[in-house]
Amino acid sequence: MPEFPYSRLRRWPDVEADNLQAHDATDLLLVERALALDVAGSETVVIGEEYGAITLALVAAGRHGIRVHQDLATGRRALLRNAEELGLAVADGRDGDEDAPVRRVAPQHAEGESDGLGFDEPFRLRELDAELLTGAKLVLLQLPKALAELEEIADAVARWAAPDVVLVAGGRVKHMTLTQNEVLGRSFARVQPQRAERKSRLIVASEALPVPVDPPYPVTAQHDGLTLVAHGGAFAGARLDIGTRVLLDALRAQPPAAAPRVLDLGCGTGALAVSYALAHPDARVTATDRSAAAVASARATVAANGVADRVTVTHDDAASELPDASFDVILLNPPFHLGASIHTGAATRLFEAAARLLRPGGELFTVYNSSLAYRPELTRLVGATVQVERTPKFTVTRSIRSS
Repeated sequence: MPEFPYSRLRRWPDVEADNLQAHDATDLLLVERALALDVAGSETVVIGEEYGAITLALVAAGRHGIRVHQDLATGRRALLRNAEELGLAVADGRDGDEDAPVRRVAPQHAEGESDGLGFDEPFRLRELDAELLTGAKLVLLQLPKALAELEEIADAVARWAAPDVVLVAGGRVKHMTLTQNEVLGRSFARVQPQRAERKSRLIVASEALPVPVDPPYPVTAQHDGLTLVAHGGAFAGARLDIGTRVLLDALRAQPPAAAPRVLDLGCGTGALAVSYALAHPDARVTATDRSAAAVASARATVAANGVADRVTVTHDDAASELPDASFDVILLNPPFHLGASIHTGAATRLFEAAARLLRPGGELFTVYNSSLAYRPELTRLVGATVQVERTPKFTVTRSIRSS
């Protein structure tokens, strides 16, 4: 069997840079462990896949019918694009997900020919639910950064997978903690850390424990009349993060002009979108995020606050599916991390998206860590930018879209 061409994988449409790769040693260790086990592809689930390194390598080795859950829209698109580049026919069919229509990518080689990689059957992308995990005997997991996300995933595996399921989780040693073992131990009787290899380590969890009647997530919290609902993978959980608080305070002090069409870009749990809708009953608000956990949280937050008739939530990459010049106001609390790396590229992509989505004269309100000094970039990409609020840690700016 030919060696899998990991070097051909790309992160696109996610940010690409010299210090950002589309695979790491953890991917390779997970693939090696999976291939050493006698488990059918249809009994294998991959969670936390980033750009296709795990799934596509397993399919190349003959493990077909794999079920995959990716949180990020960018990762899902990168997986499909990498599959297409390698000549794989892929079914992208998350039944019931209106944001993800079924699509099929045709193989690039002629009928009856082989591309040398063994691709001949589709895999399937799913949400984190019973449909993803029912009957699974092997679950491969790229360990998430958040312990809450790990807890939700471990509970889901113990709740819905086969009774004899084995969960193999992996991560870079520098990002792993003993607490991750403790979290896995809440759902599995046996949790066995493996020896580190190539600066990565695997943890093997087995013997699923009985699960409580109700899953541990989502969780709910109250914030001065605002109900926030959060799944484990949502940034800040059910807390109202400091940056969002600063932006909300600034909007109260200096509200935008009449804005019937408002976008919460990178909405997280939906705090900005719902707060704006509650304060402006005539506005129609769209909230969008690339994280499936954030989108599920935001939809639950919208429902909990009774504004589902005025707020729409979509799962998208930098609002790529929304039309140009379609919003009067955009609210933005951009991230400054890409995975475990500090990188401003994610914010730049959102600034570019805001410039495309705002009508001429429309307003972008941005909150960011003051040390990042985004104001010149906002002026260049969007238009004239002024400081609205500044605290010891955060800055809020208002940018007017150039005509």
